Amino acid sequence: MVILTLLVMLGVMVLLAFFRSSIWGWLLAMVVFVFIAAIQSKLSADLFQIAIIVLAVVVAVLGVPFLRRLLVSSQILKIFRKTLPHISQTEQEALDAGTVWWDGDLFSGHPDWRKLLNYPKPTLSAAEQSFLDNETETLCAMLDDWDITHVRQDLPPQVWQYIKDNGFFGMIIPKEYGGLEFSALAHSAVVAKLASRSITASVTVMVPNSLGPAELLVRYGTSEQKEKYLCRLAQGKEVPCFALTGPSAGSDAGSIPDYGIVCYGEFNGQSNVLGMRVTWEKRYITLAPVATLLGLAFKLYDPDHLLSEQTKRGITLALIPADTPGVQVGRRHFPLNSAFQNGPTSGQGVFIPMEYIIGGMDRIGQGWRMLMECLAAGRSISLPACAIGGVKLAVRTCGAYSRVRKQFKLPIGKFEGVEEALARMGGNAYLMDAARVLTAAAVDMGERPSVISASVKYHCTERARTVVNDAMDVHGGKGICLGPSNYLGRSHQQNPIAITVEGANILTRSLLIFGQGAIRSHPYVLKEIQAAQDSDKQRALRNFDAALLGHISLSLSNALRACFFGLTGGRGLSVPAGEETLRYYQQLTRCSAAFALAADVSMLMLGGNLKRSEKISARLGDVLSQLYLCSATLKRFEDDGRPAEDLPLLHWAIQDALYRIQIAFDGVLQNFPCRLSALLLRVLIFPRGKYLAPPSDELGHQVSVLLLQPGATRDRLTAGMYLPSDENDAVGALEAALHSTLRCEPLQARVDAAHKAGQLKVMNELMRIAEAHHKGFINAEEAHLLERDYELQRKVIMVDDFAPEQVRAESSII
Repeated sequence: MVILTLLVMLGVMVLLAFFRSSIWGWLLAMVVFVFIAAIQSKLSADLFQIAIIVLAVVVAVLGVPFLRRLLVSSQILKIFRKTLPHISQTEQEALDAGTVWWDGDLFSGHPDWRKLLNYPKPTLSAAEQSFLDNETETLCAMLDDWDITHVRQDLPPQVWQYIKDNGFFGMIIPKEYGGLEFSALAHSAVVAKLASRSITASVTVMVPNSLGPAELLVRYGTSEQKEKYLCRLAQGKEVPCFALTGPSAGSDAGSIPDYGIVCYGEFNGQSNVLGMRVTWEKRYITLAPVATLLGLAFKLYDPDHLLSEQTKRGITLALIPADTPGVQVGRRHFPLNSAFQNGPTSGQGVFIPMEYIIGGMDRIGQGWRMLMECLAAGRSISLPACAIGGVKLAVRTCGAYSRVRKQFKLPIGKFEGVEEALARMGGNAYLMDAARVLTAAAVDMGERPSVISASVKYHCTERARTVVNDAMDVHGGKGICLGPSNYLGRSHQQNPIAITVEGANILTRSLLIFGQGAIRSHPYVLKEIQAAQDSDKQRALRNFDAALLGHISLSLSNALRACFFGLTGGRGLSVPAGEETLRYYQQLTRCSAAFALAADVSMLMLGGNLKRSEKISARLGDVLSQLYLCSATLKRFEDDGRPAEDLPLLHWAIQDALYRIQIAFDGVLQNFPCRLSALLLRVLIFPRGKYLAPPSDELGHQVSVLLLQPGATRDRLTAGMYLPSDENDAVGALEAALHSTLRCEPLQARVDAAHKAGQLKVMNELMRIAEAHHKGFINAEEAHLLERDYELQRKVIMVDDFAPEQVRAESSII
């Protein structure tokens, strides 16, 4: 009887958790449990009456809004206000920027997978696809990365002109101003394709279409500013840059020391013009050395109160022609042998009129919010696209090289150590491109996913580093010797650039992803903070009470769901059908509930200290990020039509991410400051222990096989990269060598067998082919195929060498 009663109680709790019951549901359950406990324990009449009185008081206090607010919520609100960490103006503006999208579902612990899968499959328009197949393809064919990075340290003049003439600088500019008005998906696809050919070209095209003057003008510019500049930007008549970071303000860009003083001055021959004298010193500004139009962020001051009584007006953005007297541009940085134009800019007391402020005087002091809103969308497009372009190049070439290159008379791709690297490369590429496409689609749907954009930027650039490192290891000497035939070396050198820009990855992981997400994406935390900051006491208490009740109900629900579905491994959850993916949806839902629970407990126990507990925050951010990456991967599989041949890639990517989630959870629990809370969380999150495993060796083998041979899966995995057909091109020669190797292997086996039997005497491989033909082991056509195969293999495995005077002559910097 007791066991049956306990099972009934557990069932009621699970149902309440599953249906996210309101506070009344939990109170009703409490009443039922007290009565059942009384019956089971045979309480005396006096004790039963006491229990009923206590229960009635609890129900009245928690269930009657007036009493609850007076006795409970008001006291919690006081404590909450005291423990709430100080949020600076720049932090608040960063939190207000962007929108909450799928990250809100993941934070709730109840992701609606059908909603995700019902989003339309992202596709390019006919015009966008044509631009990708023609203009972008032509531009890629014009690019010689060795010439760009080693000889010129710049794009050739004809490439610059082609970029300007064909609208590459105007992809985000509306058609009414002469731009292409491409979708975020198309913007991403163009950058990715260029990155598979030349990082220098991709960055040159990426920056004007990312966080910069064009986007700021489109969003915030006055009609006069739009008319004046957008057409010229779209036509390439202006080269823009945006100057934010400097020597003392990198990741903490809000601390910029650059300033402007409101004053009257002389401008263009006119005196007594209201404007600003601006002083700045900026570093690391892409396109600054060749820019004709300088976007600038600075803090504006009005000490003489010419505008208002307020002295400190806040961060303001201005658009300044580079030929304005006092503007200093032209010098260059040299970031890791990349040749894209990057350098410093400065100015000392440069007078500019008020009309140069982006958006006009109404936008004074709104610069940081404007930047954060643009970054929320822009960061989710450019750098992930740049990363995946390089990854696709690495994956396709490494698979081909591993099949063509032989050691110990065996293709190196068939060695298990190389298989392991190839599996990582394939699985990561599949997952990364899924995240790129889904995030760009979110932007096209009108979202500005600030938390997701930080997550995708971090994980795409970090995984790109892993993929390229693996490719370098597989290529060995071929990878480390720079020259015209090296297609990996520059990518390997330049990976840290993407790791560093638009929020250094270390700080993005430890501060932004969960730190911002915990407030922005949580269903109730932002509402609680807004209520605590409300000066209207009654409204603040009412809103805080409503948010607090929802928060408590959600936390109780997630605690029970995490534990119950941790025991069942997610079995029993209603998720989208599909034999191959059912268990993944269930596991991810379980992990989402566990994440929501861990996030709530962390915020409750650590309070304001969570902001400084960066390692805990980073690991919780890892869980959130992996949940999103898995979501994108499953969405990709569905959108692609669930191709069975892609299943090894899907399985590897999801299993790897689930295992990383388990590691991140374990790291949180091992290092959680409150050990009692950590113990309770471990019981709820891992009731069966840690049972998730990384992808198996057999699965890795299946993935590597897909990379070693031509096929639809290999083509889908690397779709969108530039694939030259010219055998004089290093990548084109490698692709030709792969097809030749597979065609000639039976012929080569015949020649090798004859040689082993002593029927062929010549030691030189090329001459042996001629001997085999002469003795009738192969015919003339087969001999020709083998000779061509020999030449292609030689071309693929050979590395460049230089005369000493060439190295000395070409090693000088710029």
